Amino acid sequence: MLSRKRIAPILTAYAAAIAVFHYYVNMRGGLSDLWFNAAHFSFLASLGFLIYPGFRRQDPDAITLWDLILALLALVPFFFLMATEESIYSASGSIHLTPLDLAVAGGTILLALEIVRRTTGWIIPILMIAAISYVLFAGNWISGVFAFAGMSVERFLYRAFYTGEGLFGFIANISASYVFMFMLFAAFLMKSGAGDFIVDLSRSLTSRFRGGAGHVAVFSSALMGTISGSAVANTVSTGSITIPMMIRNGFKPIFAAAVETAASTGGQIMPPIMGAGVFVMAQMTQIPFTTIVIVSILPAILYFSSISFYIHIHAKRHGIAATGERLPVWPILREGAHFFIPLAVLMGLLIKGFTPTYAAGISIPVIVAASWLTRSKRMSLRDIVEALAEGTRNMIVTGVLLVSVGIIVGIINISGIGVTFSQLIMEWSGKSLMLALVLVAIASLFLGMGLPVTASYIVLAVLSAPALLGLMLSPEMAALVSAGVTPPEVLMYLLAAHLIIFWLSQDSNLTPPVCLAAFAAAGIAQTPPMRTGLEAWKLGKGLYIIPILFAFSPLVTGSWPERFEVFAFAMVGILAFAATVEGFWDSRFTIYERLLFALATVLLLSQDKTWGVPDLLGVLQISHLAGLLLLILVMLWHKARSRKLTVGD
Repeated sequence: MLSRKRIAPILTAYAAAIAVFHYYVNMRGGLSDLWFNAAHFSFLASLGFLIYPGFRRQDPDAITLWDLILALLALVPFFFLMATEESIYSASGSIHLTPLDLAVAGGTILLALEIVRRTTGWIIPILMIAAISYVLFAGNWISGVFAFAGMSVERFLYRAFYTGEGLFGFIANISASYVFMFMLFAAFLMKSGAGDFIVDLSRSLTSRFRGGAGHVAVFSSALMGTISGSAVANTVSTGSITIPMMIRNGFKPIFAAAVETAASTGGQIMPPIMGAGVFVMAQMTQIPFTTIVIVSILPAILYFSSISFYIHIHAKRHGIAATGERLPVWPILREGAHFFIPLAVLMGLLIKGFTPTYAAGISIPVIVAASWLTRSKRMSLRDIVEALAEGTRNMIVTGVLLVSVGIIVGIINISGIGVTFSQLIMEWSGKSLMLALVLVAIASLFLGMGLPVTASYIVLAVLSAPALLGLMLSPEMAALVSAGVTPPEVLMYLLAAHLIIFWLSQDSNLTPPVCLAAFAAAGIAQTPPMRTGLEAWKLGKGLYIIPILFAFSPLVTGSWPERFEVFAFAMVGILAFAATVEGFWDSRFTIYERLLFALATVLLLSQDKTWGVPDLLGVLQISHLAGLLLLILVMLWHKARSRKLTVGD
């Protein structure tokens, strides 16, 4: 056996070399997509077999002979594909696979099953096995709409290994290009000291408010989300500082861990980087990445604000004051001003129309150069190598997951089960958009119990996005689409449908039994992981409210004045919702106050068309004004009653 600690420098060098390989190919080219995607899987899987133990009872520091064999076998798909791809095509254009070709293709699927099992657990391998069984033979056993005639093993292995419909298709390409480069970008930023700057800036801006440490967690997680796009990485990097800070401030450990979990989950919905799923979304919808980023800004602010509202109410109820820290903002900004340079370069290149891959590739050396503008943290050659290695290590789970999920997506497309599922959603919902949202949310909840966020989003998007789009379009737009005409507005509705699914899928980080961000936070706070997940799920209710706005309001599909109108009143509505759920503001609500707060919430979050109210005020909606007036009146009533209780005491 080998010791991981003993060969750590070798593993670091190998990981850094993998990063350099990806950077070079992404910036200069030289390999076909199929070969590059195969190399992406082979290199990450080989490193993964050396880093992730095969079994829980195995010594975590030990690399067994079996691990070494699997690591070497993982390299075979890439080199074998390069050597033999052309030989499988005969002069007549027909395809001929030898027993060796079939063995390597089948072995690659087995390697994918094993590395995904090691990195994410049993759920995804079981789904993959079920999907493969369905397309090979089990579809014959099913009657009705899900029946499938099946295909031969040879044809399946060909499509899974040698084409873009399987392991090395467009999802693998997204992982090898966009996602890998942004992981590297985030790793370089963190290595340059951005994490400490973000926490210090958050403390200086929010620690003076009631429950200040909780707001530090939310604000720092929001800022960290702009560069990481990973809920678990966000939790570990900021939570190690903010969770102990919240506990010292008076929050119970389980609430502190839940706040960090819910806030860190927002890392995948916070522009400009967001999560791996957003790159898949851009590819699936053919909507520019920059459009998705810009549209996502206002919803992300709403989500983080919703958590802050819960923190504020919780702090009022339990008498938790500000932290008392007084950190001056300007010295912190001066010391960390150079961190904004690579972000500005990244956004500038994206706005100019450069691809996300190229923009991230240019911004990475800018991070290194910008670090030399300060004396505190100048990146050395060792720092650069460690950042390269860290980016690769962070990519292993996401990379092998995305490649492996390509099998499931390919089978859904081959079998036509996605179209069938969308038709069933239309039938079960009775063509009601709200009922369809409920069905998708339930599906997301169950998928989230076993799948990571990106996998959950991909599966749900393939299955249900067409149904949601069909229900969101007006009859006139639907008729144009059926006639082969696609107005520009339809793309925004398509984006809204995918954002609904993307947001609902985020509960994978919060929903037990597989809630990785909650597990990470629970480890820091020393709290029960499942209870932490349930508490975080309660705080993350914005993940369910805001998708309703995507579906029924112009938050995504409208003009900018309409979007800002919805945003402003939704902000107040989410505050009213948090107060309704907690049943507290200055004192415990009476039943009548709670009902009136709930009614104000509904009015502030709904649209005039929901109530059949005519459009009389242009952008302003009468239901929003009525909800705001009701909230002000009931708040005044509540405050007056609370003052009387205080005087009485």
